[in-house]
Amino acid sequence: MTGLEKLFNPSTIAVIGASRTPGKVGYAILSNIISSGFKGEVYPINPNATEILGLKCYPRISDVPSDIDLAIISIPAQMVIDIAEECGKKGVKYLVVISAGFKETGPEGLVREVRLQTVCRRYGMRILGPNCLGFIDTYTPLNASFAATQPLKGPIAFISQSGALATSILNWSKSVGVGFSKFVTLGNRADIDESDIIESLCVDPNTKVILLYLESVSNGDKFRMIARTVSSVKPVIAVKAGASHHGAVAASLHTGSIAGSDSAYEAVFKQCGIVRARSLEELFNAARLFASQPIPKSYSTVIVTNAGGPGILATDACERYGVELKPIPIELARDLRAKLPPAASLHNPIDILGDADAERYRTTLETILARGDVDALIVILTPQAMSQPRETAEVLAEIKSRYPDKVILASFIGGEEMSEAKAILRKSGIVDFDFPDDAASALSLLFNYKRSIERLRNIPEPQKLKDVDREFVETLLSRFKLERRVNLLSYEAFQILSAYNIPTVSCRLARTPEEAVKIAEEIGYPVVVKVSSPEILHKTDVGGVKLNLNSPSEVADAFEEVVSNARKYMPRANIYGVEVSKMVARGMEVIVGMHRDPQFGPLIMFGLGGIYVDFLRDVSFRVAPLSAEEALDMIKETRSYTLLRGVRGGGPSDIESLVDVIVRVGLLSTEFREIADMDLNPIFVYEKGKGCIAVDAKITLSM
Repeated sequence: MTGLEKLFNPSTIAVIGASRTPGKVGYAILSNIISSGFKGEVYPINPNATEILGLKCYPRISDVPSDIDLAIISIPAQMVIDIAEECGKKGVKYLVVISAGFKETGPEGLVREVRLQTVCRRYGMRILGPNCLGFIDTYTPLNASFAATQPLKGPIAFISQSGALATSILNWSKSVGVGFSKFVTLGNRADIDESDIIESLCVDPNTKVILLYLESVSNGDKFRMIARTVSSVKPVIAVKAGASHHGAVAASLHTGSIAGSDSAYEAVFKQCGIVRARSLEELFNAARLFASQPIPKSYSTVIVTNAGGPGILATDACERYGVELKPIPIELARDLRAKLPPAASLHNPIDILGDADAERYRTTLETILARGDVDALIVILTPQAMSQPRETAEVLAEIKSRYPDKVILASFIGGEEMSEAKAILRKSGIVDFDFPDDAASALSLLFNYKRSIERLRNIPEPQKLKDVDREFVETLLSRFKLERRVNLLSYEAFQILSAYNIPTVSCRLARTPEEAVKIAEEIGYPVVVKVSSPEILHKTDVGGVKLNLNSPSEVADAFEEVVSNARKYMPRANIYGVEVSKMVARGMEVIVGMHRDPQFGPLIMFGLGGIYVDFLRDVSFRVAPLSAEEALDMIKETRSYTLLRGVRGGGPSDIESLVDVIVRVGLLSTEFREIADMDLNPIFVYEKGKGCIAVDAKITLSM
């Protein structure tokens, strides 16, 4: 039980603002409830009417003789608070507030929405909306919306943050035969949000697939926790709007500059097992496939086609979307060669030629499936003179009934002459795609979901580390806060990192050339000298770094040079001196960073490091805290992983030590919310067993 059962399946409904005038929202809502076949009691509320659409009308909700489970409110926003108060006194359990005029309109509307929340909390009422289209449950049945279309019944639930988009989807879905179990618009999410609806759908027996149209989430932590649980039970497929990178370019650190808000959503989707669609078309193509086909046992896929061109296009699409097409086994090729014309191509795709009739399709498909090692088929048919679309569709339907555990996708390419065949396929539960590209795209998302749930089952919860000095970091951060410090100096960042057992170079601050020489003598040559200023974050850009210094005179000269360069670049900068650190052997350069996302918290980045990180952007992201397995997944997602494994005779790098650094950066970021951004760049990674070390670090704090 999730607490929303009576929202979707109420016994009694009051429509506050019900209208006698066709074309008005209050009329459409009441009409939809009646025409959808709702079996409970419906009470129109309108002080100026005695009857609407054959139902007795009441002046106020307090006049209704029965208890009310659900009140749908469609009145001017200025009146909603008082009406909500009346509903609370009446004992109403749920409000669907259709009315606009709340926080979406500005400060005055925001105040009104907060007042609505306060009233509802006082009476224990839940709110869907305000400023929403309402919802539809085809199994109750109940259309509690002012949408113009009553959807078909089906196994797909759709949650939308856009009412206008929702009405368009409803209209489109009916024309292509897509059915819904529930259709929910969220509006302003004053109370009930996407996480609440997802959680309720997890236990809904009528929903097999959950679709999300997201612009944002209300509560990042809540969303992550619920979405991860739900996606392990049934597929959650999301399309995220607002994926552009505008706004991140002004960030000061590399991680903040690269990590747009979409990076956080991409990371969360991966960590929660949510399948991401890149368009509405891809979303619904995937939904149709997920709703009708099983999760395959393996990723083994074969394409069968009666035309070379579409087969090649399908092959290209499979490669583009990550669907691996393995060569046809020798034994299978031998069996097919004995049954197919000599000119048939027995590679993958299998081209059974343009004169293929339904029986040739049957022979080919049965021969393939009889082996048991192929779990997904993409079957392409183009209209040739000898083609038999209807009969071939019947063959596919029969084969699907005998092999229900196999994933079968069809792409019967053509117009009117394919309509009968497509209807047969749809009735049998086989999804037909207009073009092979769409089939490959949908299959790739099904495979992505399979990989996700397999990975989630094997990833343990992140562990709390014991070998860290939290008290030391807390003391440092408290001091910096009193000093109103935002940008820490490198040696201060190293102190924080070292407290969490993250390997760093030895680094100390020198305020004079003489101090710099003294430090160099103590830590040993060769050394590195870098200008020390909280205003100058990227020191290389201003000539603020001197490497491989081997004598006192070189160190003293370097002090003067980097300070002089920095003053020319930024005359008003606070320059504390220089930081002297031990020159260490170069390794492969990578970056580990953190940017605190406003919705999901610490977003950890890994990628190819050094001065080119902003240009190459070979990076991956996860939201902390994260396990060692998730950290390793981050590394594997980048091109850097190939280099870390060793190329052209080079041995593998110490990936294990790098995984440990990523986990520790995640833990540090999770435990200290004052840290807003962090860059460890570069980290030198050495050969396996030799570890890694951060040679530069930047930390910015939030005040």
